[in-house]
Amino acid sequence: MALLIEDYALIGDCETAALVGKDGSIDWLCWPDSSSPACFAAMLGIKENGRWFLGPRAQTRQVTRRYLDHTLILEIRFETRSGVLLLTDFMPVRETHSDVVRIAKCLEGSVSVQMELCVRFDYGRTIPWTGPREGNAWVATAGTGTVYLRTQESIRTKNQIAIAEFNLKQGEQRSFVLTHVRAQEGPPRRINRERYLKLILRGGGGGCTLEG
Repeated sequence: MALLIEDYALIGDCETAALVGKDGSIDWLCWPDSSSPACFAAMLGIKENGRWFLGPRAQTRQVTRRYLDHTLILEIRFETRSGVLLLTDFMPVRETHSDVVRIAKCLEGSVSVQMELCVRFDYGRTIPWTGPREGNAWVATAGTGTVYLRTQESIRTKNQIAIAEFNLKQGEQRSFVLTHVRAQEGPPRRINRERYLKLILRGGGGGCTLEG
């Protein structure tokens, strides 16, 4: 079922921005900057045009969203029959590369979680080469751009889509970091997710803020 425009929230790093649906799917992102062609374009088409889904596998009873005060850190809370999942999304202000950080945490009970990353460059027209890399990384590359997905979860590839399925119990969490680099560059540096999150919350330059 297609989402309405009001079902989307925005995260960004002050050079580009992504639109996150209330279902946990990032359906629009122009990378590496806002003038670039979109690598996620499901918002204007279908999921095969590019998206990054992270959320419960089971049907949700209630979904609520909020930004943490004066930041573009987005929290989506999914209540299911078996538990509650909190999804935290943000983009740190970039140093060398642009990153999207997603953290899934179980707040109550237990939750079965699914992640699907479908990268489709040039507004969904280009299917990239994909595959695993060292350090449990997963890569998609086409033309002049490459994206690296890093996570502790095992990733499998189906139809050039990265897929992970896992269960979380209360207090457990998994994080995913997607980074864009130029095709001629080597692997990007790893970022400290918790450090950036703390910097943003303190207003220390770790991410864009909302004024007023």
